[in-house]
Amino acid sequence: MVATGSLSGKNPAGVADLLDPGCHPGSLLSDFDYWDYVVPEPNLHEVIFEETTCQNLVKMLENCLSKSKQTKLGCSRVLVPEKLTQRIAQDVLRLSSTEPCGLRGCVMHVNLEIENVCKKLDRIVCDSSVVPTFELTLVFKQENCAWTSFRDFFSRGRLSSGLRRTLILSSGFRLVKKKLYSFIGTTVIEEC
Repeated sequence: MVATGSLSGKNPAGVADLLDPGCHPGSLLSDFDYWDYVVPEPNLHEVIFEETTCQNLVKMLENCLSKSKQTKLGCSRVLVPEKLTQRIAQDVLRLSSTEPCGLRGCVMHVNLEIENVCKKLDRIVCDSSVVPTFELTLVFKQENCAWTSFRDFFSRGRLSSGLRRTLILSSGFRLVKKKLYSFIGTTVIEEC
């Protein structure tokens, strides 16, 4: 059950039915009235701005993978799980929300972990006009599945003449945050 401010004052008996017998409905209704006035309405401009920023970050990550596939990864295709870059972008925005310059103060190092070895893909500077206040290290992970051995079976025969390697990313990733100007030197590691 979710209680909302719409219950306040309209039907006090309905609220009382939802409460434990030892609870006083009058105090609950005054709490609802209080929160109706204290909690601000969400700012639509901020929501739209955050969604736009998230989509821009998704494009940056996808461009990074696209540029790296032939130059650093030596493959023709990179298969990315649905909404992986969206989840990463949302986590990056969340981690940057407590920083003085927000996302603008971020430098992101993008890596790929293949068989317990990290390969550097790119360095993304979110705003070059701002001195970085924190670094994020993003580590994509390669999917470990039976498909690779199945693919290798076909790569020995005639079927592979025009095929090149396809890299499959896992839905998991690691995000490490390091504050650059902190006396504590806080590091946050998130495994997803």
